Amino acid sequence: MSDIGVVERLRAAGCVFAEEEAEMLFAAAADADELGLMVERRASGLPLEHVVGWAEFAGLRIEVDGGVFVPRRRTEFLVEHAVGLARPGAVCLDLCCGSGAAGAVFLDRIEGAEVHASDIEPAAVRCARRNVEPRGGRVYGGDLFDPLPGELRGRVEVLVANVPYVPTEEVGLLPPEAREHEPLVALDGGPDGLDVLRRVAAEAPLWLAPGGHLLVETSERQTGPALQAVSAYGLEARIVSCEEKYATVLVATWRG
Repeated sequence: MSDIGVVERLRAAGCVFAEEEAEMLFAAAADADELGLMVERRASGLPLEHVVGWAEFAGLRIEVDGGVFVPRRRTEFLVEHAVGLARPGAVCLDLCCGSGAAGAVFLDRIEGAEVHASDIEPAAVRCARRNVEPRGGRVYGGDLFDPLPGELRGRVEVLVANVPYVPTEEVGLLPPEAREHEPLVALDGGPDGLDVLRRVAAEAPLWLAPGGHLLVETSERQTGPALQAVSAYGLEARIVSCEEKYATVLVATWRG
């Protein structure tokens, strides 16, 4: 299949960035047969990251298996802001870690960081272990804080929780790439999209060190209810945003 043929096939399938995707597919394919298979998988609606097996995130190549939530470019703002709050040697926690992209960045950017991550999806845990543990972190399988070692209580300085925040009734409006190929548990945030955020905020004070920070991605229209939800558990919360990446992040601090 020629360069032009691949681009035309992708464009016909609705891929907006057909030329860039074609370059990635050519680079990833071992031969023409594999290229043809990969092009058809992408044209059928499979996320590009699942086709090639990785995503670029904050300058790192993060392995992404099929059925695992794909790290979004807007989430780079969340993680970069968290890195900016961390001192050398900080104890960092990545909840709802998915592929482990945030944890991998912490280990890459924060000197001497102690990094832990967890996810409830077994496929995500397997994937995150390949991205996080070779860099020196630990990954646990289970619901939010449940699988974490007790000695982390009161020690976490930076807690990133990329919780699902799409209201249940709006999940069906997501692009097919997300709703058909990513786990529902990583997308559905309950009736108002804030169910998991509330659960994280309720337990965060037990795990954060005094002065520690909780950072959560949300949507611009959810900022008011999200701030109220977090403040209800004694956390001092504010909103930071990045227009370029269309990212909205809640930053909450536990004074202890």
